[in-house]
Amino acid sequence: MNSEPTPLLDHTRCAEIDADIAPEWLLTNGIGGYASGTVSGTLDRRYHGLLIAPAFPPLGRQLVFVKADAAVLHDDGSELPLHSNRWGDGVIAPRGHGQIEHFALDRHLPVWQFRVDGQLLEQRIWMTHGRNQTSLGFRLPGRTTAKPVRLRIGLIASYRDHHAVNGHPGPVLEREIRDDRLAVRLPNGQTLQVAATDGDFSIDHDWIENFYLKTENERGLETIDRHPRVGWLEMIVTPGPWHGLVIAFNDEPDTALEASLATELRRMQRLAADALPGIDKDAVPAWIRQLTIASDSYLFTRQEPDGSAHESVIAGYPWFGDWGRDTMIALPGLTFATGRPRFARRILETFGGFVRDGLLPNVFPGSGDAPDYNTVDAALWFIEAWRTYLEATDDYAALRRVFPALVRIIAAYRGGTRYGIGRDPADGLLRAGEPGQQLTWMDARVNGREVTARRGKPVEINALWFNALRSMATFARHLGAPAQHFDDLADAAAAGFARFDRGDPGGLFDVLDGPDGNDPSIRPNQLLALSLTHSPVTDQALRNRILAECREQLLTPVGLRTLAPSDPRYRGRYGGGVAERDGGYHQGPAWTWLLGHYALAEYRVDGDAAAAQARLEALAGQLSEAVVGQLSELHDGDPPHRPRGAPAQAWSVACTLEAWWRLQLARGSGAAADPQADGT
Repeated sequence: MNSEPTPLLDHTRCAEIDADIAPEWLLTNGIGGYASGTVSGTLDRRYHGLLIAPAFPPLGRQLVFVKADAAVLHDDGSELPLHSNRWGDGVIAPRGHGQIEHFALDRHLPVWQFRVDGQLLEQRIWMTHGRNQTSLGFRLPGRTTAKPVRLRIGLIASYRDHHAVNGHPGPVLEREIRDDRLAVRLPNGQTLQVAATDGDFSIDHDWIENFYLKTENERGLETIDRHPRVGWLEMIVTPGPWHGLVIAFNDEPDTALEASLATELRRMQRLAADALPGIDKDAVPAWIRQLTIASDSYLFTRQEPDGSAHESVIAGYPWFGDWGRDTMIALPGLTFATGRPRFARRILETFGGFVRDGLLPNVFPGSGDAPDYNTVDAALWFIEAWRTYLEATDDYAALRRVFPALVRIIAAYRGGTRYGIGRDPADGLLRAGEPGQQLTWMDARVNGREVTARRGKPVEINALWFNALRSMATFARHLGAPAQHFDDLADAAAAGFARFDRGDPGGLFDVLDGPDGNDPSIRPNQLLALSLTHSPVTDQALRNRILAECREQLLTPVGLRTLAPSDPRYRGRYGGGVAERDGGYHQGPAWTWLLGHYALAEYRVDGDAAAAQARLEALAGQLSEAVVGQLSELHDGDPPHRPRGAPAQAWSVACTLEAWWRLQLARGSGAAADPQADGT
């Protein structure tokens, strides 16, 4: 199955390797592994490589294969490089990216077309879903009379944690050629195999020194890396079939390239066909179709050391694992908007098994580690995720199984649990926090100092609390269980929530009853009081004021600033070393995931679904800015709003996709201006 993707980046863009942001590509395999790189072929991050595998389950990811540097061999012995490398002195050599005619995505698969001696040579990379295998294929497209191309490919492997760089002496890799493949014995008894459709392997023992990691330098981290070249492959690409190689970690490589490529493309076709239920597919713009494909990158099966497996969500690439809060926020967009409710149920049941003292883990444990429960909002988002699951499925049998755990969450929050989390009976609101802990999503710290310590009664936590209580009352009625208790708690929370009103013409306090009193900082957290299904704010004038403040102070085309520019703590640019970045993480950068919540809030206040949906359209241009086909974690608060943070983020993709889908449904159904599931 061969597709002809539409070019995204032309020759000029591909050749601009020295631009501030080098476009990247990303592939994932559904079990925690990934491959990533720059369109130009340089290694700009420590995380770039053709195979990063979970060598130590569940997510002990190792870079095991780095690059396959190809060059065209001419009859006169000269070479035409198709690869590029950036060295420690800043020099780029060779400059094979100058041969790129264009770059495109076929669904999610990166596709290069190189101009080689007057004809096009196509290169594709794909991963095998559910296996630690990456394929690199070449073909001569469209012409049966094309002249065969002889390639020489340098095979650069490694064995290090994907967060690290190689020092000296570096990993010991034993090489041998057996059964027409290159076999590499890695440390810890693990294996790497490189097999080819055809061609000849030879062994190499050189170390390639002084790779310059430009993006890591911008992040204030180590800038130089080194890797061993383990061998060479020479092959001839003839017109017609795919030629290439397969890289496999602890697995037998499958060199049936045509079949494996077709399998992966069919998998994406099925995903696209099932996505956006209830929507006329002809009305879906190309960028939203691309987000449905991008959503698949974050769903994975978590392989446990004991051999068991559980579904979960990778929060972002390349450096995040699975986080409780991120998973629950992203779940509706990743699963319900893409027509995969069964995957959602399995994720919810996985996380349900980890509820302790009414809390959900903030960070899922690695091998042998204990879960970390320092989050106040993950369990509340968990209840909201169950609400959306039931909205999509009416699966009350699943609700009946989990309902006791949900009741225990509410009871723990009401009676008090870890980290000072508990209900204040004086106003029905939730308080949370203690020194040394940051429990909300604004959880940055520098050198042990909390930058955004939101101890007290955060506004979004209490919006989530009210939403959870109303949802629990609905759940109870469906199951024939007592519901009035939850309604009474919700009524009290709604009455107490009135305390958040800062007064005309402002919106809501960000935190009540903190160590320094009430916090009037203008932040986007107040949006959740409007965007969630059950809103504690019923006064239309106040709803208008909240929305207006967010629009005038925080809204950008690509997300919402985390702090108003009028605040002296505001930082309009996110960058620098670790301390500088962490210090500004929530002091002004525009977070992408919040734009979806803004669009939903605007619709629920103004009732114009088309106008609210149009708020999302600027993100279409971001799909070629960082990781092609994905959305970044955040952007600079100041124009031109350069993408920052993790270049591919689950809740950025998910919240955008979910908001677009819900607003498109509203446009088709003529829904009421404030589409609450139940009256509030």
